Amino acid sequence: MFIDDFNISWMDHPFLNNSVKVRNNKLIEKIADCGIHEVYIDTARGLDVADAPTEVEVKQGLRTGIDMVIDPDIKAIGTVPIQEELVRAKEIKREAKETIHNIMEDIRFGNPIKKDKVEHVVMKMVSSIFRNQNALISLGRIRTVDEYTYMHSMSVCILMISFGKHLRFDLHQLKDVGVGAMLHDIGKMKIPQEILHSKKQLSDEEYEKMKEHVKYGRILLEETPGIAETSILVAAQHHERLDGSGYPNGLIGNDISKYAQIAAIVDVYDALTSERSYKHGLPPTEALKKLFEWSERYFNGELVQQFIRCVGIYPVGSLVRLGSGLIAIVLNNDAKNLLHPVVRVIYDTKKGKYTVPYDIDLSHQAKKNNAYRITSYESPDEINVVTEMYL
Repeated sequence: MFIDDFNISWMDHPFLNNSVKVRNNKLIEKIADCGIHEVYIDTARGLDVADAPTEVEVKQGLRTGIDMVIDPDIKAIGTVPIQEELVRAKEIKREAKETIHNIMEDIRFGNPIKKDKVEHVVMKMVSSIFRNQNALISLGRIRTVDEYTYMHSMSVCILMISFGKHLRFDLHQLKDVGVGAMLHDIGKMKIPQEILHSKKQLSDEEYEKMKEHVKYGRILLEETPGIAETSILVAAQHHERLDGSGYPNGLIGNDISKYAQIAAIVDVYDALTSERSYKHGLPPTEALKKLFEWSERYFNGELVQQFIRCVGIYPVGSLVRLGSGLIAIVLNNDAKNLLHPVVRVIYDTKKGKYTVPYDIDLSHQAKKNNAYRITSYESPDEINVVTEMYL
């Protein structure tokens, strides 16, 4: 058979590519040892399985499931306009990126974590997210490939705080989960650089070494005076999976802290949607479908549903194509209309040119006319646009 997709986050398996020809039982054993239960196969390049569902059937089931998650009775929360909050959010993003960069460099050279600096920037993030979470979330999506190590930590922190707010955490909890999220990958600074930045398939030994970053992270946080237990659990357990296939301890179910269960969802979502030098990021909708699919084994299903409601099907700042061929930027994600956000049209593919920007509330138009339905995500690189400029 020919495996086309291992159907698990790329962080949780040692294979360089998601596609591989099955040539012997040794490969099958290695796949099973990674905790992989199901894979997608390409029947045009290998044998089929007679009673297996098709990819179309699986995707239709996932779409139906996600549509059922969307709750039309959720009350919208009033916020500061995104244009106003973006001004502050840009400065917070700069400070957060600088803070995590400095902390990682400190760890690399054997210096202690400056907890007060982390808490200071985390509380700034909390304040911004309460004013308008879409500002920081949209900025967190804007990054270059070589910024991944720092920006991933920052983006996980932003999403973790936003998700915690959605789950009605108090300020104390938000600070602790934010600190844990900001430092969740700090142990990677103890991993040899040639392994951490490898662009080739890791050997079994190298993969096991990479997994040790969780152990190192826990040690570093436990050695930092004043770090809350919640923050430590976020960093120490974010690679655990509900079915016991995760690491470092193979914890099962509620043996995993709820805060770590949340962190696992956020961490994988950001990794899936990020561009890497050796992998293209998934559109948010596809990443959410993957999380929803994996919630049967790896993630807490109720928390995955709540996460979808929190970030929205079409996150603010993302670029989408309408049925009419117009390209637009998502401006506002009303919790009552997750499938039909407010968008700002900026480009007409039929005319092949930019338009004078104008806004459309798809919750009013899409129900009447398919031309105003979102049909797909678009890459900003394809039309050479900086989405931040249009928010």
